[in-house]
Amino acid sequence: MAVNGTANILSSAYLAVEFVDSFLPANPLQEPLKHAWNHMLQNYSKFQIATWGSLIVHELIYFLFCLPGFIFQFLPFMQKYKIQPDKPETWEKQWKCFKMLLFNHFCIQLPLICGTYYFTEFFSIPYDWDSMPRWPFILAQCFGCAVIEDTWHYFLHRALHHRRVYKYIHKVHHDFTSPFGMQAEYAHPAETIILGAGFFIGIMVFCNHMILLWAWVTFRLLETIDVHSGYDIPLNPLHLIPFYAGARFHDFHHMNFVGNYGSTFTWWDRLFDTDSQFKKHYSHQKAD
Repeated sequence: MAVNGTANILSSAYLAVEFVDSFLPANPLQEPLKHAWNHMLQNYSKFQIATWGSLIVHELIYFLFCLPGFIFQFLPFMQKYKIQPDKPETWEKQWKCFKMLLFNHFCIQLPLICGTYYFTEFFSIPYDWDSMPRWPFILAQCFGCAVIEDTWHYFLHRALHHRRVYKYIHKVHHDFTSPFGMQAEYAHPAETIILGAGFFIGIMVFCNHMILLWAWVTFRLLETIDVHSGYDIPLNPLHLIPFYAGARFHDFHHMNFVGNYGSTFTWWDRLFDTDSQFKKHYSHQKAD
């Protein structure tokens, strides 16, 4: 019964997206993207695309999105947007972070990425251009993945803060009380697997093409690097997303070690009142 209800909700959501899509103009980049995608399919096997292609997408997107925050530390006029200006980044911290990232990316995440091909084969996920959903569908699917991942992240993240397990796993991620973008995936290997599992649940629910894997990893990296950036940049387009948490929300979590457990959205923290210290802190700042 529950499965049928979920199927009906997803069916209704797809119909709504299809209705909106009918009013949108064609993507002007469609032809060059089609040419590039078909060139990739003709020159590389599915295993190479799913494995090495996914690794390249992850590494390229991750460090590309980290680049602006890295540059900000050298720009004096950007320091007014730094949330904790009394705790600047140091080369020592960034080098320590980078070494941990290389270990996590290639010793923990790469073996998981190697399973991508077998996942797509088992569920008959297509790679061809003609089966690729239009971009409004991909955006809607990414949003659905974000909702699922945020729910998983909230409850598992909160559990990792329990006093009996915190010092063994999650304490590593809190080595830096003032986060910076590159620190987004700086974590204990066990945490990389535990919290990272939430990434794949949405894929199992929504994935109907290989492109969603790459679109979702792009959105997820953009979001997690943004909230760890340490900078509250005005006119950030991500704040157009309803209930988006943002850098200031997550920065407070690193500064105080409790509360604000959601990864992307604020609704679970609002529902369980785990953002009360955050709201109290900023209400006092406004009063001052």
